[in-house]
Amino acid sequence: MNTKNDVEVIINGKQYTLSGYESNEYMQKIASHINDKFVRFREQEGYNKLDADMKGILLAINLCDDYYKARKTADDLRAENEDMEKEIFNMKHDIISMKAEIEALESKLATLAKQKEEADHKIIRLETELGKSNEEYFV
Repeated sequence: MNTKNDVEVIINGKQYTLSGYESNEYMQKIASHINDKFVRFREQEGYNKLDADMKGILLAINLCDDYYKARKTADDLRAENEDMEKEIFNMKHDIISMKAEIEALESKLATLAKQKEEADHKIIRLETELGKSNEEYFV
C-alpha cells in the first residue's frame, strides 16, 4: 500500500496542503495546471470583475473541459489502436496465406523442374535413337 503524502502548494497566490497517495511531483503538477488556468483567466478582459464563486465555476468548467477532451483523445487513440491491431491481425493472416501459397508454388515448380529434366533426358535419348536409326538407314 502506498503512503499518504502531504505537499505544500501555491494555487492562485495562496498556500494549500494537498494530501494524497500520488507522488509529490504529481500533486505539484496538478497545482501547476490550476495555476496556468488562473494565469490565462486573468489575461482575459472581465475576469477580475467576476466574484469568487463565478471564478471557481469558471475554473471547474475549464478543468472539466480539459478532462473530457483528454478522455475523448484517449478513446479515439484506443479505437485507432484497436483498428490497427485488427489490421495487423489481417496482415499476419495474409502473410500466412501467402507463405502457404508460395510453398505450394515452390513444390509445383520443383515438380515441373523434375518433369522438364525427365523430358530433356527423353529428348536426348530419342535424338540418340533417331541418330542411330538414321545411321542404320543410310548405311
